[in-house]
Amino acid sequence: MKYIIAIIKPFKLDEVREALGALGVAGMTVSEVKGFGRQKGQTEIYRGAEYTTNMLPKVKIEVAASDELAPRVVETIQQTATTEAIGDGKIFVIDLAAATRIRTGETGDTAL
Repeated sequence: MKYIIAIIKPFKLDEVREALGALGVAGMTVSEVKGFGRQKGQTEIYRGAEYTTNMLPKVKIEVAASDELAPRVVETIQQTATTEAIGDGKIFVIDLAAATRIRTGETGDTAL
């Protein structure tokens, strides 16, 4: 099993969610986060006032997937979330040692 963490631009969330649903992903966790990478922040205008921020709003998606499904999940996120501009985000894949469904006690891939 793999634990996939993707940091993407917020306006891409619905597209990514729909694409992963079509792929057969049964669930995911989504968090609103802030951070920066090579972009190093930006200058924005809000209600006529210019301000600089060094932490940009992003969305973090977390998905647990079987070893067979994980490469397609990564590919789907990458293709769906790209704008081909700096700041599109990152995808991290981590080995997942165990998963247990609390309600039934199922473990492993069946818990996903």
